[in-house]
Amino acid sequence: MSDAPVTSQAVRPMRTVLAVPGHRWRMLESAAASAADAVFIDLEDAVPPDEKSAALRSAIRALGELDWGAKHVAVRVNVDASGVLESEVVALAGDAARLDAILVPKVECTAVLAQTEALLDEHSGANPPLQIEALIETARGIVNVDMIAAAGGRLAALHFGVGDFSASIGARNVDVGGTHAGYAVTRRDEIGNYVTAPLDLWGYPMMRMLVAARAFDLRAIDGPCGAFRDPVLTRSLALKAAAMGFDGKQVIHPEQIAATRAAFIPSDEEIRAAEATLDAMAQAEAAGLAAVSVNGRMVDYANVRMAQRLLAMAERG
Repeated sequence: MSDAPVTSQAVRPMRTVLAVPGHRWRMLESAAASAADAVFIDLEDAVPPDEKSAALRSAIRALGELDWGAKHVAVRVNVDASGVLESEVVALAGDAARLDAILVPKVECTAVLAQTEALLDEHSGANPPLQIEALIETARGIVNVDMIAAAGGRLAALHFGVGDFSASIGARNVDVGGTHAGYAVTRRDEIGNYVTAPLDLWGYPMMRMLVAARAFDLRAIDGPCGAFRDPVLTRSLALKAAAMGFDGKQVIHPEQIAATRAAFIPSDEEIRAAEATLDAMAQAEAAGLAAVSVNGRMVDYANVRMAQRLLAMAERG
């Protein structure tokens, strides 16, 4: 695979990535009409084994018949011991007029990416070329994530598959994306009372994947919040991903779109602070300085770059 990435970080917003089962036509229609920034049509875990062929046919029909607007559209294919299912990739590549990417699940090494790229090179005439997105959702995938992110070629994004990753490491979990109440630290305070502080089970793998994605100019998409009817948890987990620097988050139900999208849009207060930072640095430069104090904080060019990124996010709305 080539060393150069197929694309830089998301040109189109990717704050909300809606997963939809490929064999459920009414859900596909709903997904196309939704306010999600992106959709991935699922041929894998959300589809019963005896519905796989029907799901592929339905996905191809949906790509050809439904109006997806400006959405980024991917299809998650299946893998077996030999890699991606060639029949699925070839069928999708041959009818790729409205397809943007192939989403490869359970990526643990670069071989499956190279296989997918070779199939797309042979069977797809899409222009621009179809992208590849990799789901990192096992312990081995996290261990090898730097090598995976460096694969280059058509690879454009890494997704964190939090549900399968939970199973992979043996975590005791209830809700996908949540943290078991037992994952906490209990201590005695200065007067002898016990105090328990909850911890975040996913901070390490999320940051590990995010750093790898950023090192190789890839999009980084967090996994879903399984409690899709809980707007508080949905927004909270999305805010965490946004604060860390992720480009967006998978959602598994249209009801999650608004809360998740809002979490990735900077607040008015954040925008004002970023604008104040840029104004202060402009004045500092005019005075021949490379740093300045703003509201009791030292601001330099690192702050400028952070402010510029935040304002770019705000402009995408």
